[in-house]
Amino acid sequence: MTITLSRRLMIVGMALALLLPAGAAMADKRDDAAVGFVQKMGDIALTELTGKNISGKEREGRVRELLRKNFDVNAIGRFALGKHWNTATEAQRKEYLSLFEDMIVRTYAQRFGEYAGQQFNVKSAKAISERDSIVNSQVVQKDGPPVAVDWRVRNNAGNLKVIDVFIENVSMAITQRSDFDAVIQRGGGKVEALLESLRQRKK
Repeated sequence: MTITLSRRLMIVGMALALLLPAGAAMADKRDDAAVGFVQKMGDIALTELTGKNISGKEREGRVRELLRKNFDVNAIGRFALGKHWNTATEAQRKEYLSLFEDMIVRTYAQRFGEYAGQQFNVKSAKAISERDSIVNSQVVQKDGPPVAVDWRVRNNAGNLKVIDVFIENVSMAITQRSDFDAVIQRGGGKVEALLESLRQRKK
């Protein structure tokens, strides 16, 4: 089953109400910290972002706060720009990171507004490097098969941030990089082509 980028963003946006299984108690302390971090993020999203009485502007503000606190947005954005980061001017980099964050905020705010009681369960966590752990989870949908969602969490001296999300083993960061590169290539290899595309999405 092929899952589009917009569908992957929707699944991430619906990743709420995280549940820690009893078996995870024996996990490494660092893995426990990563699981607890993801669970807390989900709990906050469930209580603060899904209410039907929240205005669009307020929801976006809350999503932006959650995103900045829990995701390394600049690192993800820089990765998504790939090799083009090196050719972009300082002004272009600054505008790009701002537009990138705005794009993610708008998308997630819309998805949280569409929340319809999907279940999201943490399955396990495993350290994959000195600083990074993968938290495995699963979205249980009402209208389709369960979808695997894995979170790559980086620990910088106790400061935890999500640096990538995998939907059915497909990296969101790599998918976004491919999409952005395609836009730039269609624009003659110029970063300005991507910036203009992101500006248009903001309108």
